[in-house]
Amino acid sequence: MKANPTNRSYFYRNGLTIVFLLLFIVTLGAQALTGWKQHNQDLKENNAQQIGLGSYLKSGHFISATFENFESEFLQMSLYVLLTISLRQIGSAESKQLDEPEEVDRTPQAYYDAPWPVKQGGWILKLYSNSLSICFGTLFFASWGLHFYGSWQNHNVEQITKHLPTSSVMDYLGQPEFWFETFQNWQSEFLSVASIVFLTIYLRQKGSPESKPVDSPHLETGK
Repeated sequence: MKANPTNRSYFYRNGLTIVFLLLFIVTLGAQALTGWKQHNQDLKENNAQQIGLGSYLKSGHFISATFENFESEFLQMSLYVLLTISLRQIGSAESKQLDEPEEVDRTPQAYYDAPWPVKQGGWILKLYSNSLSICFGTLFFASWGLHFYGSWQNHNVEQITKHLPTSSVMDYLGQPEFWFETFQNWQSEFLSVASIVFLTIYLRQKGSPESKPVDSPHLETGK
């Protein structure tokens, strides 16, 4: 008989989410503080007026840097969720098995404690069946748009401090600066996914759900 999860403490049941959210908050705060100091240093070197922390949090410099990273992470997760549906990697803990049916592919059944959309069926079930990739995709496009907006605003601030003409949205979209920022993040995310997919074939971490059992053969696919 399975133990009742409510018998465990709140932190024990939610520790992974709590720890990562705390790490996110701390590092975002550190990014904001150091980014503000760096931005003011750049403004000072260009003989421009420095800004307060509140103004910095609304600036293109902060918005661009923040959502540039969000964008690449959500792209990574959305592609990972979608591509692992049909693509395989023999021996990887991150892949579905080559031929055997998987639990994630079974037809949803409206049993007593199934999620509400499963019990509703129809288009609601169809939407719910793809809700994870839809959510990550939406977050990616929203982050991409905010990254572009922040990068464009920051570019124009730099142009003004250098007494150069500013760029329109369409002009900036055709310039390499934004795309350089974009691709330098995307390529790192693709490499990190490829690394965990491949390295879990041969390497192990006892106790981690991202690893195969230590004694599993190299070519055993899945966990």
